[in-house]
Amino acid sequence: METEKKERAKKISRGYTFKIVILFILVLLLLIPLALIRGLISERNMTARSAEEGIMEAWGSELIAIGPVIAIPGTRTEEHITRLERDGERVEIIKNPFTLIITPQKLDIRSNYITEIRKRGIFSVPLFSGDLVFSGNFNPEAALLSLLPNEEVHLNQAELIIALSSQKGIRRIEKAIWNNQPSGQSRELFFQPGSRGLAFTGSSFSMGTKGYQSGTINSGIYAALPDLSNSETLFNIAITIQGGQLVRFLPVGQDSHIEVSADWPSPSFQGAFLPASSSITDSGFNAVWDISYLSRDIPLYWKNEGAEINRRDFNNSLFGVNFFRAIDTYSLNTRAVKYAILFLVVPFLTLFLLEVFTKKRIHPVPYLLSGIGNVVFYLLLLSLSEQMQFYLAYLIAAGAVAILLTLYSRSLLPSWNKSWYMGLTVTLSYVLLYAVLNAESYALLIGSTGAFAVIALVMFLTRKLDWYGSEI
Repeated sequence: METEKKERAKKISRGYTFKIVILFILVLLLLIPLALIRGLISERNMTARSAEEGIMEAWGSELIAIGPVIAIPGTRTEEHITRLERDGERVEIIKNPFTLIITPQKLDIRSNYITEIRKRGIFSVPLFSGDLVFSGNFNPEAALLSLLPNEEVHLNQAELIIALSSQKGIRRIEKAIWNNQPSGQSRELFFQPGSRGLAFTGSSFSMGTKGYQSGTINSGIYAALPDLSNSETLFNIAITIQGGQLVRFLPVGQDSHIEVSADWPSPSFQGAFLPASSSITDSGFNAVWDISYLSRDIPLYWKNEGAEINRRDFNNSLFGVNFFRAIDTYSLNTRAVKYAILFLVVPFLTLFLLEVFTKKRIHPVPYLLSGIGNVVFYLLLLSLSEQMQFYLAYLIAAGAVAILLTLYSRSLLPSWNKSWYMGLTVTLSYVLLYAVLNAESYALLIGSTGAFAVIALVMFLTRKLDWYGSEI
C-alpha cells in the first residue's frame, strides 16, 4: 500500500499538470522582487526630482511671466445710514479702498533663450537664460470711464507690475522705457522687487511628482508711474532672465503676440493655447502665438478689493513650452516593469516546451533561476540607464541576460540544436519590449499583437501533445 502511494505521488509529480502548477507558483513568487524594483524606480525618480529642484531653486525656478499691467489705487465713498430711536438718523461716510487693474491694449512678448544641462551627481536638469522683452501700449481711457460717480482713483500713485513665479532668475533689466504719446516724452522706469500683493493664478506650475504644486505666483517687479494720464502710452521693457524646464505666459493684452525661440531641439507646447505657427529643427525651435481677448476669460480691466479678491485665478489661461527631454529614463523603466510578467511567462514556456520535446526533465530550480535572470534585467536596465543613454543601457542589459539564459539552457539540454531556441526567444522578447517602450501611441497594439503571436505559436507547437501523458 505504501509503495502504491509513493508510485502514485511520483507519477503525479512527473506529470504535465504538476509542472504547470509549479511554474505558475514561481511566476507569482517572482512578482514580489518585481514589485520591489518598481518601488526602487519610484524612489530613484523622486531622488532625481529632488536634485532637479535643488538646481532649479538656485538658478531661478520655472519661468512664469504675467503682465505688465497697471495698478491704480482708488477709493469708493459710501454713505451708511443708521436709524436711531431718539436722534433720528446717523450718516457714516465709509471709504473702501480698491485697486483698478488695467491690461495692455496691445501686448508683444518676445523671448530668446540659450539652453544648457546642469548636473548634480548623476542627475541633470535643462536650464535656460536669455532676453525677455515686453512691448506694446496702454490706453486707460475706457477703464477710467467705467468708474462709478462715488469712485475715484489716484493716478499719481499708479504702478506698472510684472508678476513672476520667481524673481530670483532676474539678472538685470536692460531697458524700461515708458513713452507718453501726447507729450512725446520718454522716461526710464525704475523697477523694484515685489508684485505689490497682486497674484493672477491660484496654483503655480511645478515639475514635481504630481506635475503641479499649490501656491500662488506672487513674486515680480513693479515701477511707479506718477505721470499716468488717460491717453495712450507706449512701453518697452527688456529683461535678462534665467530659469529652467518650462516657460509660461498669460495673454493679458487685448491683442497678445508672443514669440518664443530657443536652441532646444525637443520642445513640448503646453497650456491653454497652442502656437499659431512653429518650426522645430535639430538646432532649436521658434513658436508664435497670436491671441485675442475674445478667446480667453480675462477682462480688459477690473477692480480688486480685499486680500482674497486680489488673488484672481487665471491659471487655466496660461500657456507656453516645456523644455522636454525626449527620453525620460524613469518613465521608460516604469513602463518596462509593467510588461515584466509577460517576459517571465515567455522564457518559462520556452523552457517547458524544450523540456517536453527533448524528453529531458528539468527541475523547478532552473526555471526559478531563469526567472530571476529576467528580473535582474530590469535592475540592470535601471542602474545602467542612469549612467548612459537609455538605448545603450537597454542593449547591454538585454544582451547580457539573453546570453546568460542561452548558455544556461545549453547546460540543461543535450545539445545546441534545441538550446539556441531559448536565446532566440529571449532576444525577440526584448526586441518587442523595446518597440513597445519607444512607440507609446502604438504600445497597446504592439503588446497585444505580440501576446497573440506567442499564444498562437504555443498552441501550434502543442497541438499534438498528449496532455494526459504521465511523464515529461
